[in-house]
Amino acid sequence: MLFTDDTTAALRAAVRLVNTAEEPDTLASVADLDAFVRAEPYTGRIDRDAAELEALRGLRPRLRAMLLAPRDAMVTHVNAVLAEVSLTPRLTRHDDTDWHLHAVADDRPLSERILVETAMALIDVIRADETGRIGVCADAGCQAIALDLSRNRSKRYCSTTCANRNAVAAYRARRAGG
Repeated sequence: MLFTDDTTAALRAAVRLVNTAEEPDTLASVADLDAFVRAEPYTGRIDRDAAELEALRGLRPRLRAMLLAPRDAMVTHVNAVLAEVSLTPRLTRHDDTDWHLHAVADDRPLSERILVETAMALIDVIRADETGRIGVCADAGCQAIALDLSRNRSKRYCSTTCANRNAVAAYRARRAGG
């Protein structure tokens, strides 16, 4: 296992949130917000209202910058997050998850908890020197983030849609050339 379950979940959720900004924007309504929080492992306060929607939409550029930063710059982003929030770290377990770290109180706004959980996950990425596992999708027409948690570091695309589109294009190019 490359990272702990909570680190993996936080990275996947952050990437998914950032990628909602790609066209078409899939975090445009409170219903979209509801679908996002139902799909992600967030506990604690979740308001599911217009203010929370706007806070998450506003968080996406900052998360993108953090996730795509080179290692030393990523440290700067993480340290800035840790300096600006009131941390109340504690070990907890809930639902089907074993002991893991929650760094801020459960009653803090969801956007703050996502930001801190992403920063905490990036600490593991930085310490393992694995920043290369986070990058922009290899599809020339896509700017979404691709998170590679594979053993052999082979994931280059953000989704099967982009991977399939490129595989078909490569196949067609080979057929046309042969």
